[in-house]
Amino acid sequence: MAQDSCDGCGRTVSVAGGVANIWTFGEADGSDGTAMTLEFEDGTEHLLCYPCIEALPDEPTAEDVTRLEQVDGETSRLGVL
Repeated sequence: MAQDSCDGCGRTVSVAGGVANIWTFGEADGSDGTAMTLEFEDGTEHLLCYPCIEALPDEPTAEDVTRLEQVDGETSRLGVL
């Protein structure tokens, strides 16, 4: 499983997928990722942890990602510009 950082808050995340878990499909074997890459309607792609994904509005933009900030290890929120 690859390690990277969240584009929103900067925390270290793991990305499941690829050959490492091709036969396990990430089911209860410890290979579940902690982030997903999302493609927005404005054409941008962002690797975001699940707390940051939860903090985004229904139709997010790249500007919303720049406003994300880490509150603690479990939550993220949108900061004020």
